[in-house]
Order: sequence, then structure tokens, then C-alpha cells
Amino acid sequence: MSERASNRIFDVLNVLIIVAVILLCLMPFIHIVAISLSSSRPIMSGLVTFFPKEFNVEAYTKVFSDMSMIRSLGFTIILTILATVLSMAMTIAVAYSLSKKDLRGRKWFMLIIVITMFFSGGIIPDYILVRNLHLLDTIWALVLPGLISPFYMIILISFLNSIPKSLEEAAEIDGTTHLGTLFRIILPLSLPSLATLSLFYAVGRWNGFQDALMYINRPDLYPLQLKLYQMIQNNQVSELMQQEGLGMAQLMPESLKAASVIFSTVPILIVYPFLQRFFISGMMVGAVKG
Repeated sequence: MSERASNRIFDVLNVLIIVAVILLCLMPFIHIVAISLSSSRPIMSGLVTFFPKEFNVEAYTKVFSDMSMIRSLGFTIILTILATVLSMAMTIAVAYSLSKKDLRGRKWFMLIIVITMFFSGGIIPDYILVRNLHLLDTIWALVLPGLISPFYMIILISFLNSIPKSLEEAAEIDGTTHLGTLFRIILPLSLPSLATLSLFYAVGRWNGFQDALMYINRPDLYPLQLKLYQMIQNNQVSELMQQEGLGMAQLMPESLKAASVIFSTVPILIVYPFLQRFFISGMMVGAVKG
């Protein structure tokens, strides 16, 4: 077999494996979409797989007419933007400082930060701290406790260390301050890393509900994921009580739950295409010549 034929077979196998992985990732999402667009009878009969049965959009009509869901969506968007901006600002500030080799106590700072990746006070001390800071039932209880991820900060430090120091030295010769160097040289060259970390922070905040479950009791501050959690929990309680013959409220249709899941998932998916072009590295090519 010639080398050209073997390379072609290898490429075909690679494509097949990639397509298989993509399908495995998409199948759950497609299944949820199919359920959200199907009637209750085929869903309860287990007839819905990857295509809707008895197509209808009643579930989406109910979701979009529910003002509590719309309010939670608006609040979650504001919360995600605020948390992402503040998290990136703090991560950049700390990472840029710790990327300086001549920073006094740099190793000790790094050691303390790394320790927090493996050890924490626990849920109860976290709650007590948030309560004593009077942050309960405020948006800041969902922003400040997880403001910086040590793992993401270490990733950014590694990226900043890969930037040639000659660029910063040239800026210093031109009389640029540290802030000027950061905003005019470092950050523009770090766009791929910053975009990736911003997406990680945004997705983590968008999907978070455990902190809201502990710190938030006001319905107007419920994020979308907490609304979905309560929806599923209430449905499970109703199902249990119906099984025990207590005659409680009617169970929520599966199509409505699926439509709510899609409603909370699509907004964050829309963000990805706008950041995808920053994921490609190569911003440093040609930055230093001669």
C-alpha cells in the first residue's frame, strides 16, 4: 500500500472518529429538543428519540409566557456579565503581578493560591462568612465568593510568561508604565487566552445553582439554573405524593421541562461563535523580529 493511500485511510478514520464523537455529544441535546417539541402521549409512551412526535410548540409558549422565567433569564444574563467582568479583571491583575519574576514573595503567594485549589473551609464556613458579611439575598453572594479561580489564574500566568520579555523592555525604554504595558501590549497579545477564560467563567456562572440554593431566598434573584432545579424537585415531590395516593397537584409535562432546559441552554450557546475566532493561537507570530 502506498504512502498516499495509507494517509488517505488515516484521514478517513480520523473524520469518522470525530463525527462519532460529535454525534455522541449532540445526541442528548437533540433528544431534549425532540421531547420539547412533542406531545405528552408519545413522550409518556417512550416513542420520542431524536425526532418530535405529534409536533407542537405549546411547551415553549408556556415557557415564554411565564414572567418568572423571563425575569430569571434577565437576572442570569446580568449576573453572568457582572461576574465574568469582575472575575477577569481580578484574574488579570493577580496573574500579571505574579508573572513578574522579581516580585518579592512571589513563590509564597503562589503556594498559598495553589493550596486553595485542594483545601477549603467547607460549605458551612462559607455560608457563615457570607451571612456575617451581610451578603445573603444579594447579587454579591453569587459573585464575590467565587470571584477568582486559582486554576484559571495559573493558566493565565503560564500564558503571560510565554510572552517575550523584550516587548515589555521595549515599552519601558519608551517610558510606558506598567499599566500602559498591560493595556497596550500584554492584553492585546493575550486575547486568545482571555477569551477562553472569559467563556469558562461565563459558562461556570451561567450553570451555577448551588450557591444560589444556599444564599438566595428572594424569588427575584433566582438564576435560571435554580429555577430548573426547583422545577424538577417540585415535580419529583408531586410524583411521590401521587404514588402515595395523596392527590396533590398535577405533574409537570416532560415537554415543558425539556423546553425549560433548552430555554436556559441556548443563550450561552449563542455566545460561543463570537469567541471561537479568538481560540486560535498565533497572535505572537511576528511580534518580535530580528
